[in-house]
Amino acid sequence: MEEKTNLKKKTISGLFWSFANVVANQGIQFIIQIFLARLLLPSDFGIIGMITVFIAVSQSIVDSGFSNALIREKNSTQEDYSTVFYFNLVMSLFLYILLYVLAVPISDFFNEPKIVSILRVLSLVIIINSFGLIQRTILTKQINFKIQTKISVISSILSGIVAVFFAYSGFGIWSLVIGTLGLNFIQSLLLCLSNRWIPSLTFSMDSFKRLFGFGSKLLVSGLIDTIYKNIYYVIIGRFFSASELGYYTNAQKFRDGVSQSLTISIQKVSYPVLSSISDNEELLRSMYQKIIKNTVFVTFPLMTGLLVIADPLIPLLFGEKWVPSIPYFQVLCLSGMLYPLHAINLNMLQVKGRSDLFLHLEIIKKIIGLTSIFLVLFFKLGIMGLLWALVVVSVISYFMNSYYSGKLIKYSSSMQIRDIFPVFLISVVTGALVFMFGIVVDNRVIDIFIKLAIFGLIYIILSRFFKIQGLNDIKELTSFIKKH
Repeated sequence: MEEKTNLKKKTISGLFWSFANVVANQGIQFIIQIFLARLLLPSDFGIIGMITVFIAVSQSIVDSGFSNALIREKNSTQEDYSTVFYFNLVMSLFLYILLYVLAVPISDFFNEPKIVSILRVLSLVIIINSFGLIQRTILTKQINFKIQTKISVISSILSGIVAVFFAYSGFGIWSLVIGTLGLNFIQSLLLCLSNRWIPSLTFSMDSFKRLFGFGSKLLVSGLIDTIYKNIYYVIIGRFFSASELGYYTNAQKFRDGVSQSLTISIQKVSYPVLSSISDNEELLRSMYQKIIKNTVFVTFPLMTGLLVIADPLIPLLFGEKWVPSIPYFQVLCLSGMLYPLHAINLNMLQVKGRSDLFLHLEIIKKIIGLTSIFLVLFFKLGIMGLLWALVVVSVISYFMNSYYSGKLIKYSSSMQIRDIFPVFLISVVTGALVFMFGIVVDNRVIDIFIKLAIFGLIYIILSRFFKIQGLNDIKELTSFIKKH
């Protein structure tokens, strides 16, 4: 009982600081995004979007699943950390040189000359980030997200101010490049200064083989997932205009500011917490079920609420030139509802050491996803067709993830659905009722406020009526925040 109580407190603390970390990081960057969206053109964001996939894939290769392997290890040594650090550094240098050489053919592929110089400069973030990977891993392993939160806030504010300054000064797309470089440099620097970890002059092949044995499968699955998540940038950038890619990019960043904030927070905390009790089946299942319930209680209404107020919200925040991105954002909100659940279910496979199953699942899901993309392109259904395909694939992926994770701890897909369906139904009914009211006010701020107030009131009333457990857990989290 004492173990469960202590773990509960540690989990609440971790969730609070992890969520505060991501919200601070995403929130500040979102505010910066508003300023930049008003100062820059949609095509500027589109060109950066074309480069995104190459940077993201490189980051995955640099990490190579070692971070998760180290977190999973009960007793990681200085030798383990040093070995991974040197691998990260060498791999980042190699990938930077590779992208520098490939900048010209990549530019030709998208028929966008600006990509050459931008990619060669922006790729420096790969090297910069390699210096902070171990420090971040150590803090995550300790479930210490308080320091990470402070670092995120400071780096986001400083880099954001710099980006806005350069955008206002007429640097155009380069303000986005400078802001990204600044963000990653400050983060890595503060991680190194705060954690004070220094690598030893050693590289152990035994450590490398042991950690890579687990991490390699996560590397492959991570690469597949990263490429797939960013494939839309490539497709839209190749077959449509830079401006249309800009609309998609901005809509996705807006959606991710909420959905990914929750996903990353829950993933960061649930993995080390669940790993620490992996031998206690009953406690593991109980904590897992609780995390699932609380996640959907927050995620479902947030994404539904954003969908409802998208029409007045996007032009209010970003300006009239971003109105074409509204339908993109609304469909992305639907697919984003399940993202946190994907992360939690896949975490369980890692906790149980089934990185092989993790990899097999990723391959199958991505084949399904690529098939859907091919069908959309074949039937010329456009960007909206691509986005609706994301929704369908997200639902299919959820059933696959929950089925296999459920088998490992005797918490089946049907049990999960029984736990999350009431919250899903309440969220959908609440959203539908707000739409049915059909309230439209000339003042966009008042319009948004009224719709959110009605949405929140109906959601809380229905949650209390159906005795949704999430309300009590929110009260518990609020009590923790007041004490800390």
